[in-house]
Amino acid sequence: MTADATSSSTPESFEALRDLILERRDQFPKRLAQVARFALESPDDMALNTVAEIAGKAEVQPSTLIRFAQSLGYSGFSDLQQVFRSRLRDRWPDYAERLQGLRSTSADAGGPVHLLDGFAQTAMDSLLRLRERVSETDLNAAVDLLAGAKTVYILGQRRAFPVASYLAYAFGKLGIRFILLDNLGALLPEQAGFIDADDALIAISFTPYTPSTVEMTTLIGRRNVPILAITDSAFSPLAPIAKVWLEVAETDFGAFRSLAATLCLAMALAVATAEKRAGA
Repeated sequence: MTADATSSSTPESFEALRDLILERRDQFPKRLAQVARFALESPDDMALNTVAEIAGKAEVQPSTLIRFAQSLGYSGFSDLQQVFRSRLRDRWPDYAERLQGLRSTSADAGGPVHLLDGFAQTAMDSLLRLRERVSETDLNAAVDLLAGAKTVYILGQRRAFPVASYLAYAFGKLGIRFILLDNLGALLPEQAGFIDADDALIAISFTPYTPSTVEMTTLIGRRNVPILAITDSAFSPLAPIAKVWLEVAETDFGAFRSLAATLCLAMALAVATAEKRAGA
């Protein structure tokens, strides 16, 4: 199929492009699926980096990026990249300048102040991205799910454990019945043994996705328990299991990812759930 034959239906907005990628996510060959995942998880990199840099981060050959673009109807990768660049111009006019400024100083700067600046910048970027990716409809659905639960079970391990712990703390202070599935003593199956369809599970996991979290969430889902997943991609193994899932893609600095946006979302969920229950 030629580019001319598909140009009329080629997505011109990021939202339309995202919908198309999600629609075809099960049809992409392995390497194109790898690019698709990277494109949705790191749209800023897709907009600002060179083909070689993007290919390196996505762990594919540069030619794979061209094939990916053409599979979506674009004549080449540069046409696809314009969609990602338009997204930045429409939402954050100074984003590119700020990010490039951070990169330009990173090579020569050093010390704790540089690290603090870098982590603060990535936290702010993550918070801006959160506002973009979590819709009012999905957030309301998540709050309704939690407010209607007899007991809220919370599962998040490794990097996600601080978020799970905070939710347990907040729910306890707000009078919401909860159980934190902390796997203490390797008792995760026993801790989750009494959860049923009147309860709800919050499952939290990010790339590369903790296997025990995915496995336990899958098992709990088979009991018809409503699940709220907090994860970083539509390609996450938690997304198809969940009744509602919320996307949080944290920006990284020096390969360290912030938790700023995830904790912000956790705070909003806890308080909104308490308010919903109080008004019921």
